[in-house]
Amino acid sequence: MNTSSPPEGGHYQSVVSGFSRTLEADLRAATDAEVRFSAGDRALYAADASNYRQVPIGVVIPRSVDDIVNAIAVCHRHGAPVLARGAGTSIAGQCCNAAVIIDASKHLNRVLEIDRAAGKARVQPGLVLDDLKDAANTHGWTFGPDPGTHRWCTLGGMIGNNSCGVHSVLSEFYGPGPTTAMTKPMARACSAEMKSAVSSSAVVRGAPNAATSRE
Repeated sequence: MNTSSPPEGGHYQSVVSGFSRTLEADLRAATDAEVRFSAGDRALYAADASNYRQVPIGVVIPRSVDDIVNAIAVCHRHGAPVLARGAGTSIAGQCCNAAVIIDASKHLNRVLEIDRAAGKARVQPGLVLDDLKDAANTHGWTFGPDPGTHRWCTLGGMIGNNSCGVHSVLSEFYGPGPTTAMTKPMARACSAEMKSAVSSSAVVRGAPNAATSRE
């Protein structure tokens, strides 16, 4: 487990009444994730590409799927809200809230599998869209949704925001876009039926040179 000491900077003052440093300590004890509750870290995650600003309770940067599951279980026990965040490119404040931010973009950012027979790719939520397109391009395929922030936005964030982009009409011909893969039990303390979208299934389709188009 994560045995590193809490960051310096004095006592943590929660932006949500009722929370204390015990939440931070429990997150460190239950996960191997980077747990960041310093004032500086919280300020970094207080804004996205919009005009909104909401200082989070703290930030969890998971190293594994289990880190996400365990972090959510801890937050549930504390009654703390949770917000999954990608690259922070949303322009309507979707990435900002007084919650525990879970940022998968640092460690969970790989293409796990490209299944040519099924026309699908299985990816981690922190994968950048262009990295998926580049991987699909090696098979002569593309991925239809293409928001203007394709160089930075993550697949997990795209699923959360139902992202499309100006080239998304290609999805009609080359695949319907991202869908969640409900495969991992999440927040076991909440419900055995609650599942995690910590891996995503992205539908890709073959098309000559289609994956080479960029904004």
